[in-house]
Amino acid sequence: VTSATCSNQNSIFTPLIKQCPSLRLRSPPKRVTRTMAAAAASAVAVNGVKAASTSQAYVESTPVKETKALISDLCRQFYTLGWVSGTGGSITIKVHDDSIPKPNQLILMSPSGVQKERMVPEDMYVISPSGSVLYSPSPKPYPHKPPKCSDCAPLFMKAYEMRNAGAVIHSHGMESCLVTMINPLSKEFRITHMEMIKGIQGHGYYDELVVPIIENTAQERELTDSLAAAIEAYPKATAVLVRNHGIYIWGDSWISAKTQAECYHYLFDAAIKLHQLGLDWSTPTHGPISNKKLSAKAGSLISNNAIEPSRRCIVLDIEGTTTPISFVTDVLFPYARDNVGRHLDATYDSPETQDDIKLLRSQVEADLEQGIVGAVPIPSEDAGKTEVIAALVANVNAMIKADRKITALKQLQGHIWQTGFQNNELEGVVFDDVPEALEKWHALGIKVYIYSSGSRLAQRLLFGNTNYGDLRKYLCGFFDTTVGNKKETRSYFEIAEAVGVDKPADILFVTDVFQEAVAAKTAGLEVTISVRPGNGPLPENHGFKTITSFSEI
Repeated sequence: VTSATCSNQNSIFTPLIKQCPSLRLRSPPKRVTRTMAAAAASAVAVNGVKAASTSQAYVESTPVKETKALISDLCRQFYTLGWVSGTGGSITIKVHDDSIPKPNQLILMSPSGVQKERMVPEDMYVISPSGSVLYSPSPKPYPHKPPKCSDCAPLFMKAYEMRNAGAVIHSHGMESCLVTMINPLSKEFRITHMEMIKGIQGHGYYDELVVPIIENTAQERELTDSLAAAIEAYPKATAVLVRNHGIYIWGDSWISAKTQAECYHYLFDAAIKLHQLGLDWSTPTHGPISNKKLSAKAGSLISNNAIEPSRRCIVLDIEGTTTPISFVTDVLFPYARDNVGRHLDATYDSPETQDDIKLLRSQVEADLEQGIVGAVPIPSEDAGKTEVIAALVANVNAMIKADRKITALKQLQGHIWQTGFQNNELEGVVFDDVPEALEKWHALGIKVYIYSSGSRLAQRLLFGNTNYGDLRKYLCGFFDTTVGNKKETRSYFEIAEAVGVDKPADILFVTDVFQEAVAAKTAGLEVTISVRPGNGPLPENHGFKTITSFSEI
C-alpha cells in the first residue's frame, strides 16, 4: 500500500469497517488486494511458526474454496433443522491445513442478515487468525442487502482464542431458546443419564452435562464479555446458552461442532418434553418431580428446574465411606499390581494405553527431579517395548506401594480394573447401608456425587458392578483428582462451582480422612466423618460430626 493510499485509507476502508466493526482491518478487502502483487507461498513463517499466508493466491486456493462450499452446504442443512431461519444463526470454520498450527489457520465466516439456505461459497468472509478481513463478498443487486460480516464475529473469535476451536456454530434452534426460559433465574442447564450426552466432548452416559446460560443483549457483539466469562468459568463446557436467544457451540473440527450441536439440541428437546410430562430431567432416573421439590412463588407451582430449585446435594468419598478400605487395599490394588505388565503388553499400541504411558513418563520425570523413592528412568521407545514396559511396571509398583494419589497412576489403574470387571474377575463392594441411603436420597430429590482419588472410570466401574447391582442410577456425577487434590481447599471450591449450589454450605461432604474434612470445611462445605471398620484413627477433639452408617444422615 503506497503512502498516498495510507493517508487516505479511511475513505477506502470505511465501508468495510461499517460492515464488520468488531474486526480489526489489517489487510484491504478483495477489491483492493486484487491490485497488489501477492505471490507468496501457501504458508509463511512468523517467528519460526508456520502461519497461513494472507496472499491472494492462498485466499483463492482449493482448501479455502472447499471450506466456503462446506459452510454453504451446512447452512442449508441447518436451515431445514430450524437453526438458522429468518437470516439468524451463523457458522464459522477454520481452513484445515496439517502443516499449519490451528491457531494460525485462516478463518471463514458466513455473512449476516442473509438467507442462510441460499448462500453460495462466494458469500463467505475470509478472516486472518488475528481478526483482519482478507476477503469480503461483492455486493448483490436489489433486493439483497449490502454484504456484512457476521454479527457473531467477536464471539466466534473468543471461542477460537480461548478454546483453540476448529469450528463454531451459532444456532437459533427453538429448543435452545425454550430450555433457558423454563427457569428464568437459572444460570445453568444440567442433565444426566441420557445416551446423547456421550456425543458431547469429554462426557459419558453417567456424567452430568452442565451448560452455562448467559443473559441476552440487544446487540450480538454486546454478548462478547459474558460469553468469554462463561468459557473461562466452565472449562469443560463446549457450548454456552444465551437466554431467549440460542446457543454457541464449538468443537475441534466442523464434524465435532456439528455432532455436538445435534446432541445438544436433542437433549434440550428431551428436557422440554420431560418437563411437560412432569418429569425431572436433571436426575438419573428422570422420574416424577418430587413433591418436596414443588413450591409456590408468585402464585405458580415450580419444580426443581423452575424458579428456585433445591440445590442440596451430597458428595461422598469411597474408601472408608461407601466401601471398606480393605476392598481397595486387598483386592483392587493387588489386582492392578499383578496385572499391570499383562495389561500394558496386551494394549501397548492402543491410543488409550499410549496416553497412559505419556502421563506416566511425565510423572516419573518429575519424580526423578524431586528424588522420589522408587522412581526409575523410563527408556525411550527406541529401547523396545519390553524395556519400556519393565520400567513402567517398576514405577507403577512403587507408586502403588506408596499409595500415591496421582492422576497418572489412577488413570492406568482404572483401565486395568476395567478389564477385570469386564471379565467378571472383580466385583465392587459397598457397605450394606449404602444402597438404601442412595435410593432414599434420590427419592427426596437430593443429588449425590462421588469424589475419590480413583479415576472417574474406576468410580463408575465400582458403582456399576457392586454386590448390590448397578448403583449408578442414583449418582449424578463423579469427581477425581483432575479437579484437585482431596486435601486442598480449592478442590472443594471447584466442586461447589461444578454442582451449581448457591453456596458451599449446601453441600454435605462425607469422608473418613480428617485432612480432607478440614479442607472441605475451610471451603465452606458441611462435613461429616465416616467411622467404619478398618478406618484409621481420628485426632482427639477433631470437632466434626461422625457417623457409623448412612442411615444416620
